[in-house]
Amino acid sequence: MNIAGGIAKAFDVDDSRWVHARAVVEPGMVGIEQGVMLHCITCPPPDGVTSKGTILLVHGFPQTSYQFRRVITPLADAGYFIVAPDYRGAGGSTKPRSGFDKTTMARNLHTLITSVLSIKEPIHLVGHDIGAMIVHAYDTEYPSSTASICTGEAALPGSPAFEARAASLGAWHYTFHAVLDLPELLVAGKERIYLKHMYDRLSQNPDAISDADLGVYAQSYSQPGALRCGFDVYRAFEEDAVANEKRVEEKGKCGVRCLALWGEKSYTDEEMATAMVGRYYERVEYGSVKGAGHWVAEENPGGFVESVLAWVGRE
Repeated sequence: MNIAGGIAKAFDVDDSRWVHARAVVEPGMVGIEQGVMLHCITCPPPDGVTSKGTILLVHGFPQTSYQFRRVITPLADAGYFIVAPDYRGAGGSTKPRSGFDKTTMARNLHTLITSVLSIKEPIHLVGHDIGAMIVHAYDTEYPSSTASICTGEAALPGSPAFEARAASLGAWHYTFHAVLDLPELLVAGKERIYLKHMYDRLSQNPDAISDADLGVYAQSYSQPGALRCGFDVYRAFEEDAVANEKRVEEKGKCGVRCLALWGEKSYTDEEMATAMVGRYYERVEYGSVKGAGHWVAEENPGGFVESVLAWVGRE
């Protein structure tokens, strides 16, 4: 599967149907009423268009649901109800002190979908980067709630492909982020510089994330606790690896159909990309988005939308 579409040079953001909300997905401890709240964007299909189902978009690091700003409405225009949350610890969501293993993060999203939004039918999962690890945990924990899964731009902890990636120079930030306390001390006050380095290093379209976009992300990760939460997501990788291996050993490979969707010019090829998820899935296909590096939905939103719609629309 090699669906691309032309690279969009200008993609206006139509947020006229978006609804922003914050919802409790995990009760608080005694004396802490708030618990864990997730901010999410929802967008329904246009009036008169029958819904074809739900697509859950899960962002990566160092991003938020803002990374999907150019694709939410086009996906909804095709007939899908779109849910784009800020995962636990990111964006407008609560910044708790624990719970950054991907099973817990996936449980938060499952609660958001089934209990808060009352969506009972199986949904399509689309995860990018860290989001790919989260939707994998969602799928393997709740396979009956999943219609299809699309992962990309990340290896799944526990797989040989993940170990190889983590040991490479290109993934030096895995180790840096996992060190206790030090990353926060070094990056605090320099969020914009650090984030720009990450975006530029992995991008093939340098105009995809503008100065204004960078400002949105820098402000988000300048919030109290935001950097700690972002780095804690990496500190949980060993726990994630154990959980992933335990699930495949006890249950076998997941039977939900899986698309490994990557930027055409990202750091891997079809063989490696499918190996990154093949350890855990029976049916894996590969897709690439033309001209994009790591930040696929921002570097080529048109190609991303085309690829996702072709995948979720299959029987």
